[in-house]
Amino acid sequence: MTARGKLLGVAVGVAGALSLLSVADAKGFRRYLSLRQDVSALQQRNAALDAQNEALRQEIAALRKDPAALERAVREELGYVKPGELVFHLESP
Repeated sequence: MTARGKLLGVAVGVAGALSLLSVADAKGFRRYLSLRQDVSALQQRNAALDAQNEALRQEIAALRKDPAALERAVREELGYVKPGELVFHLESP
């Protein structure tokens, strides 16, 4: 075997040993996979929060510009009624 072949064998052995060490070490590859899952979960949460923020922005714009939307919100959230109206609260068991 030539010196080049021996050097290649040593390099492959060291690379294999480092790979095994990385997989076995808690701060190595397993930690990387765990952090990758955490990043994915946070990205999904951010996307959901972005959608929620956009819905709230649209509701704010509607409340500022549309009197009917404002009246609906006041009636639903605060329970306001117009004079002469009757309100029936129906609850299911």
